Amino acid sequence: MSTCQIYLISPLDVGGTFPGRLARTLDTGAVAAFQFRVKGLDEHAAARLAEPLQALCAARNVAFIVNDSIALAKRLGADGVHLGQSDGDVADARARLGRDAQIGVTCHASRHLAMEAGEAGADYVAFGAFFPSETKATEHRAELELLEWWQALMEIPCVAIGGITPANCAPLVRAGADFLAVSGAVWNGDEAANVLALAEAIRSA
Repeated sequence: MSTCQIYLISPLDVGGTFPGRLARTLDTGAVAAFQFRVKGLDEHAAARLAEPLQALCAARNVAFIVNDSIALAKRLGADGVHLGQSDGDVADARARLGRDAQIGVTCHASRHLAMEAGEAGADYVAFGAFFPSETKATEHRAELELLEWWQALMEIPCVAIGGITPANCAPLVRAGADFLAVSGAVWNGDEAANVLALAEAIRSA
């Protein structure tokens, strides 16, 4: 029985009909966490878009994580923040968001960055990209051994990210990913059907 869960990342456009799409996806019961990821908006605009999505997550007991911005996460009272390598540090996020916040760190394909994040008190680390992604340009390619090494050594959960689909996710699940971060594989098409297909692929792995 796999305990791997789905960590859903928003598309960049979360206006218009998107709240309805998110509700349909979360109503499948297959999503453990949702990351709000928008680019190029000021904090007020981002907060306006985030609030209805955060309410949908709260009503369904899905963790609401803000990408990149400690300030926005604090303003919203989000469940946590996901930090890239240039978005601030874990200690600062912990001081500003409190001890219950979920703080994740992008570690690319680096054992060193992951160990540093763990020592700094991160709640999870993210490795990738494992496959080419259409959502984000990928400079770093991670290998399955990285997940196996982390699982053997550390208690902190790890997230696999980058081009993950129902067709290619099984090796990541078997290698020990605690979460699979997906975006395009869900939002390109029928989101509810896509997320259920991914959940079934995880179960079958």
